[in-house]
Amino acid sequence: MAHTLLPGTRAPVRVWTDPAGIEPEAARQLRNIGSLPWVDGVAVMPDVHYGKGATVGSVIAMRQAIAPAAVGVDIGCGMSAVRTNLVDADLPDDLSGLRGAIEAAIPVGFNAHDEPVRPRRVHGLATAGWDQFWSGFRDLRADVAGIEGRAQRQMGTLGGGNHFIEICLEQGGGDAGRVWLMLHSGSRNIGKELAERHIAVARTLPHNAGLPDRDLAVFVAGTPEMEAYRRDLWWAQEYARRNRAVMLALLCNVVRHALPQARFDEPISAHHNYVAEETYGGVELLVTRKGAIRAGRGELGIIPGSMGTGSYIVRGRGNPDAYCSASHGAGRRMSRAAAKRTFTQEDLIEQTAGVECRKDTGVIDEIPAAYKDITAVMADQHDLVEVVAHLKQVVCVKG
Repeated sequence: MAHTLLPGTRAPVRVWTDPAGIEPEAARQLRNIGSLPWVDGVAVMPDVHYGKGATVGSVIAMRQAIAPAAVGVDIGCGMSAVRTNLVDADLPDDLSGLRGAIEAAIPVGFNAHDEPVRPRRVHGLATAGWDQFWSGFRDLRADVAGIEGRAQRQMGTLGGGNHFIEICLEQGGGDAGRVWLMLHSGSRNIGKELAERHIAVARTLPHNAGLPDRDLAVFVAGTPEMEAYRRDLWWAQEYARRNRAVMLALLCNVVRHALPQARFDEPISAHHNYVAEETYGGVELLVTRKGAIRAGRGELGIIPGSMGTGSYIVRGRGNPDAYCSASHGAGRRMSRAAAKRTFTQEDLIEQTAGVECRKDTGVIDEIPAAYKDITAVMADQHDLVEVVAHLKQVVCVKG
């Protein structure tokens, strides 16, 4: 769909969904963001919904400023996927063994590896820059020095919430039945710790007095606070990327062990909670994608649905009105608390039929019906991305 403008904002807030369908709390957040003096513009994705700090499913382009709470606490959260040479007939009839092997190889929830993962011991994992990356830990805020060991053990772990690992089958076309591997995670506890400390600092700065929302407090260029945040932000984004790379290598090894004929294409990786330096209309901007992926012309991306509905591999169209972005998923249509009040374990079992996954009450907040219709979300952004492949999960691992 062509975008519309949300009325009542200083900077343009361009919306790729029906504005009437945006929940009032999210619309208020968007208007608050659009009122900030540093904002060049906002692109609102079709999966938009209310979030902490800023709406999830929004792209906020600022001139010489960043709002750390808009980036959020899961710095660098995103997706990785890889296509295999396997087809559905290669998979075992009973997929519970594969799911169990994945859960044994990759810690989920609050769990971590007993010892830090050593790249040279993981088949298929690139080792370049590993030591240099970890040496950068000493340059982070001094008050996180005590959790370096935990950060190392959590490298290559999934976490909980909406993070997942999946085995998927391609739907339709000449490659119907092709097996894909996919996962979703971010910077784990170290990203959260860094984010929370910087958010607290931003709220104390004098230039943020009088903002419509204290969660929109910003750091501005040329200040030591901005320099410190950007240093830690870039490191955490790289942690998230490497975390997914470790998990993907471990996942490929699980599949390779079960199916020795397995081969893997080049992986696709995309952040969807992060900041990037980009130029639009000759203006250098700091672009925060809060639940959105970069969709530059020809760039591959990943847009997942829920744990029962499938996902999409996409190619960006490079739409500058959206700051070359697209949605990061289906987006929630109800809160986790509301989902737990609304649905039962029987509903979860019904809605995840045909998927080897957890079906207990601990994941009811992730039930497919708690999310928007991914088909409608994709239809709303046809001018942002084109579909390369439609995938449907057959195994889903959650924390």
